[in-house]
Amino acid sequence: MTITCFIRYRIDPFQRNAFARYANAWGRIIPRCGGTLIGYFLPHEGHNDVAWGLIGFADMAAYERYRARLKADPEGRANFEFAQRERFILREERDWLEDVPATRDRPAEVTP
Repeated sequence: MTITCFIRYRIDPFQRNAFARYANAWGRIIPRCGGTLIGYFLPHEGHNDVAWGLIGFADMAAYERYRARLKADPEGRANFEFAQRERFILREERDWLEDVPATRDRPAEVTP
């Protein structure tokens, strides 16, 4: 089973660049610690204070191994501290979803 952690962030819309810096750092840290980074997403239209992060794992055991590596990672700890210090994340919620394999990374079907 493949699972995806959907992280919903309420961000300070006046600190959008700080959140982008935070997300960019995770682009290096998450894969190094064992997660599959699907991506981070900033608001474009609609709500200006909601951002998303999506990280995939083979299963919850893989997630637990990732968390242990993340806690030991100096850049990961520094990124958490940056977010706490700058206070651009107002709220964070996590949901765990199971992938529907036939729908993930499916290429477009070309019709002649």
